[in-house]
Amino acid sequence: MAKAPPVFMKRPERKAWRPESKRDTNRIRGSMGQKLRKRRMERTNWLCEDCSAKGLVRAADVVDHIKPLALGGEDVDSNTRNLCNDCHKVRTKEQFGRNTPPPTKS
Repeated sequence: MAKAPPVFMKRPERKAWRPESKRDTNRIRGSMGQKLRKRRMERTNWLCEDCSAKGLVRAADVVDHIKPLALGGEDVDSNTRNLCNDCHKVRTKEQFGRNTPPPTKS
């Protein structure tokens, strides 16, 4: 007689970046979110903060969270910075541990 297939959990544990429901996040959306984004961008004249620190002038595209919401950060002005898309990609890789160099051949 054949064995029964193994039983798996009906609902696996959720990843930190995937909340149970939209109500679990403290992110503000809609017109209020747009007003907050505008105010945060105006703080740096719509310029990328990382590029400005290097003496470059680039427009900011993203309001980034210094401590990501997925890691317990808050959606407040003091936890945000304005970044261009390139700098945002670099920061995201650093924050989530994906910035490791490829293995070298020996």
